[in-house]
Amino acid sequence: MDFDFSDDQVALREAVQRWVDKGFDFPRRQSLVRDGGRTRKVYAELADLGLAGLVLPEAHGGLGLGPVDAMLVCEELGRGLVTAPYAAAALMAPVLLSDAPAALQSAWLPRIADGSALVVPAHQERRARYRLDVVDTLATPSGDGWTVTGTKTVVPAGDEADAFIVLARIPGETQAIALFLAERRATGLAVRGHPTQDGARAAEITLSATPATLITLDGLARLEHAVDVGIAALCAEAVGVMDTLVALTVDYMNTRKQFGVPIASFQALRHRMADVKMQLELARSMSYFASLKLGEPPAARRRALAQAKVQLGQSMRFVGQQCIQLHGGIGITDEVVVSHCFKRLTVIELTYGDTLHHLGEVSARMLDTAGVFA
Repeated sequence: MDFDFSDDQVALREAVQRWVDKGFDFPRRQSLVRDGGRTRKVYAELADLGLAGLVLPEAHGGLGLGPVDAMLVCEELGRGLVTAPYAAAALMAPVLLSDAPAALQSAWLPRIADGSALVVPAHQERRARYRLDVVDTLATPSGDGWTVTGTKTVVPAGDEADAFIVLARIPGETQAIALFLAERRATGLAVRGHPTQDGARAAEITLSATPATLITLDGLARLEHAVDVGIAALCAEAVGVMDTLVALTVDYMNTRKQFGVPIASFQALRHRMADVKMQLELARSMSYFASLKLGEPPAARRRALAQAKVQLGQSMRFVGQQCIQLHGGIGITDEVVVSHCFKRLTVIELTYGDTLHHLGEVSARMLDTAGVFA
């Protein structure tokens, strides 16, 4: 089996890497964070590279590429600590809209592809605790359309988005869980934005009889697929963040001296860095595993992505804690990049289900096997 990347994939990775190196250095990131974390301009720059339409079909102005290409892009964005809502808007939204009526797709997918529209999922609710099937938001027929009432939390870049893909329950015997598209300017929709711990932005949105367009009645299955795509993207991003964190730590250990010699020469610290590298490579292999499993049937895909999130959660915690400790007190200051890497890893660990949640998912899906990776 050939695990090498194609020439086109290598070129894609290098193009994103060049943009990160030239267009999103640490001072720019710090400036954005100080200004509240708004990154619509950054997302527009990614769209100019063609990345907003990476996985969209060519018929709608996209590039028609696949999960491995998305993985490479997310890994490089992670390496640069890019705070734009790339996974939510460019990878998850197209999945959620893939079952939409043709007219709705034609209205929104080309705009998503060229970056002129920012459409993000809004599915999380306060009492759900990572469960996708816990939905209190209600959808009600209204004339020829629908209205939606409810509250969604931690919506990525919610106060910069043009539209939201909302999960809502339809009252009645079936209690169907459906997906709807609600535009930002729609009546009854209120948005309250706030910065997040990692320097990005999120929002709480409140819908009060807000007009919305039905995407699909099979909303839960489609959302599960989109969340798995989001998890794979987060795994790849985390690998990029950890690559940066390890590289900075090695550089620091080679320059920081104690007793007249670099601390990198101390055997105990070299052993700790060896353990860090092992965890990083475990995370990288599981990130590849996650992206390659996105095309599997739902049951196999869901278990594989849960497995990946468990390993990434363990690796992120170990790598982050060890690298911060090896930096000493300076590692937790706002002036050094490693503290921001640790914050981003912490937010990734809590996004779309933390390690304990996914450990439970893996356990529930093991069925007849006693081995996690069987």
